[in-house]
Amino acid sequence: MRILSGIQPSGKLHIGNYLGMIKSMVEYQEKDELFCFIANMHGLTTLFDGSQMRENINEALIGLLALGIDTEKSILWVQSDIAEVAELTWYLGTVTPMGLLQRCHSYKDKVARNIPASSGLFTYPVLMAADILLYSSNIIPVGQDQKQHVEVTRDIAIKFNAVYGDILTIPEAEIQEEIAVIPGTDGQKMSKSYNNTIEIFAPEKELRRKIMSIVTDSASVEEPKDPDANNVFLLYKLFASLEDTDAMAEKFRRGGYGYGEAKKELFNLLMDYFGPYRKKREEIVADPSYVEEVRKKGAEKARNIASELIGKVRKAIGMI
Repeated sequence: MRILSGIQPSGKLHIGNYLGMIKSMVEYQEKDELFCFIANMHGLTTLFDGSQMRENINEALIGLLALGIDTEKSILWVQSDIAEVAELTWYLGTVTPMGLLQRCHSYKDKVARNIPASSGLFTYPVLMAADILLYSSNIIPVGQDQKQHVEVTRDIAIKFNAVYGDILTIPEAEIQEEIAVIPGTDGQKMSKSYNNTIEIFAPEKELRRKIMSIVTDSASVEEPKDPDANNVFLLYKLFASLEDTDAMAEKFRRGGYGYGEAKKELFNLLMDYFGPYRKKREEIVADPSYVEEVRKKGAEKARNIASELIGKVRKAIGMI
């Protein structure tokens, strides 16, 4: 089964990225054919700094490799390294009804967040469809809020096949099991937009500072506390064993246990959990040529598959 998943190079990877997507991607590569790409062309709808884009792409590649993406078991590439994706986007756009794009909630949501209302932002779902269809992907893991993107891809592929023949594989969305909202340092959903993330590879002092800044209520150390009503515990239980989770919950309920102590436990837990990944990242950063080689080989593998599909499309539509 061919699984496809992409991540935008929007900055430093944080624990929300890891739990929301990267962890499951690493699991997929053990049993399926994983296609994983850095969606830098999508990122152009919100990031307009070339130097920052280059840095973000490199950071995303290094982060994915450090967190367990294995290029012997999966294909990892940068979206823009495959020119065929832009070509297929145009071909798909010629059969995509305007009404289909007008119904996409992502465009409206992003404009509401003051993202410039460009034609690229509006046709974003067509580029996403090209990403999926170019590699004949079978399964697209998404959260419930992203299900519409795959439905649009299916509609476009069905329309294209109806016009030109049975060429494109119709993908299926695999709705990922909902993870409870991952709270940021301010209690809102963890997101770069809210500047409340906990970066996986932050320097130790910065990571400690971030964790110690997690917003809590004003309850005193002596007071009993509801563990499920505070952000420190909600983050802790995402990574701790059941035994350790129960132990912290009991300390909160019993009283005499302050948020400062709990934050220290959370810091130590995250350092232990991500310690091997942090060490691996240091090794990767020390060898820049390795990252360049990974990017080059990933592009070659992805292009071999993309060129086969685009050849069929060109022939069907009369380009050759």
